Amino acid sequence: MMKNKYIKLAIIGGCVIIADQMTKLLIFLYVPFNHNIPVIAGFFNIVHIHNPGGAFGLLANLSSGLRTIIFLFISSLAVGLIFYLYKKTPASHPWLAAGFAMIFGGAIGNLIDRLRFGIVIDFLDFDIAKYHWPAFNIADSAITVGITVFVIHILFKKMPDA
Repeated sequence: MMKNKYIKLAIIGGCVIIADQMTKLLIFLYVPFNHNIPVIAGFFNIVHIHNPGGAFGLLANLSSGLRTIIFLFISSLAVGLIFYLYKKTPASHPWLAAGFAMIFGGAIGNLIDRLRFGIVIDFLDFDIAKYHWPAFNIADSAITVGITVFVIHILFKKMPDA
């Protein structure tokens, strides 16, 4: 039973990592840096930007070396914590485990970018009327969904069984 638990982590986390890295590769290869491709006018664009900081550009103004050290440390700590929480999640909470696996995969996806390039490639860009959401990627999306599942679990103390 425990082996199946880690197979699920590998499948969910692995799918997130593969989808994240493949989409970033496509953006890197086919969308010029700082270019904007409207998909749904006034709502959704594909862009190619490099985020040297964290969420919403956090710490982007630090020197490259210090920023890299901080984000590698934080990312490694987050991956370890999520793996621990995943390990401790009982089989009776499959949605919570899936949420942790998504966070795990997303953290690894962005960590790969930081190790390879010192930045994270973002490409999904949304506007609603005059409001603009910072660009993000598949890894960020997986982390957000996983955290949402975790928050729902905390608020309601139990996720529905699969």
